[in-house]
Parts: sequence; C-alpha cells; structure tokens
Amino acid sequence: MTATHLTAVPSSRRLSVPVSTSRAFARLLLVTGGFGLAAATALTLEKIRLLENPAYVPTCNINPIVSCGSVMRTAQASVFGFPNSLIGIGAFAVVVTIGAVAATGAGLPRWFWSGLQSGTLFGIGFVVWLMNQSIYHIGALCPYCMVVWAAMIPLFWYITLHNVKHKVIPLPTRWRSATELVLRHHWIAPAACYAAIMLLILSRFWYFWRTLL
Repeated sequence: MTATHLTAVPSSRRLSVPVSTSRAFARLLLVTGGFGLAAATALTLEKIRLLENPAYVPTCNINPIVSCGSVMRTAQASVFGFPNSLIGIGAFAVVVTIGAVAATGAGLPRWFWSGLQSGTLFGIGFVVWLMNQSIYHIGALCPYCMVVWAAMIPLFWYITLHNVKHKVIPLPTRWRSATELVLRHHWIAPAACYAAIMLLILSRFWYFWRTLL
C-alpha cells in the first residue's frame, strides 16, 4: 500500500493495515532472536546453578575480566528483583516467533510493529545501561551478556529501518534523501557500534590485555 493510500485511510484503521516483510528481514529476526534466546537461557541456567551452590564456578568464567560469575552476583544483574536473563528469554522468544511468522510471508498490522519498536527501544536502552555498568562499574565482562549486546544492536537498528521504510515511523518529507542514504548504507551504524564497544573494552581493561601480549 502506498503512502498516498495510507493518507486516505482513517488513523484508527491505518494501524490495522498489514505490513509485509522481506525474507532477509525475517531471517535477521530469527538469527538475532535465536542467539539472544540461547544466551539468555544459558545465563539463566548458570544463575540457577549458582543459587543452588554458592561455590559453583560458572563455565563462562574465563579469566579475571571475562567472568560472568562476577557479574551475576551484582545488584545490576537483577534490576527488577529477578535475573535480567528472564526478561531476555521472554523478549527473544517473542522475536523468534515474529521472525517465524514473517518468514511465511504473512503481514502484521502496523500497531504490532509500533509495539515491537517500543520493546526494542527499551531493550537497547537497557543494554546500553548494562554495558556501562559492566565495563565501568562492575569491572567484568559476561560472555553471555555480550552475546545479548551483539544481538540487540542489529535487532533494534533493522526493526527501526523497517518501520521507517514502511512509514510505521512517520518522518518529515524533507528527511527523505537522508533516509534513503541511511537505507543504502544500513550496515555502517551497527558496524560502528561494534567497533566502539570493542574500543571501550580494550581501553578500559588495557592493564589486563597487555599482560597477555
């Protein structure tokens, strides 16, 4: 449905107009959601073992810096009173389900994509906060958490681009050229995020990395 047709549709009905997705986008939802779900599940199992036996050494404890055990024992690991990984299990399970539905070619209503945008906006904000806490306050890195970070970046970015492209997120007409440029070079933003995170980790823990050289 074109933008002209959408304009003619009342706003109450416009939200129910289905929006189709490409197979590539559906695969991205399945892959990022699958990796995030696997990491959140593994982290939850490790947390359960740690609760059962406080002396348990998690399998993801690799060295003094890369140590999920150090992270799991902090208050930041249970912000809402229960392990953060349980949020990940629920959220990424939803993403995988959406990816599976999208892969069939079925269109989902615009209000659904708006809701997913809000969810991923919360998710990326939460992840950025956890990154900051892990790197600069806790002083340790959880491998499973880092998989979740890696999954959330493209998930949020490409859902946002999808919603901009299909006008789920309305933008002023004067931004059209800039939007088309971003869509053409869509890979730059997530690549820059990964590079920035690696540089932050390298800089923050350089005192340890240099002992490995």
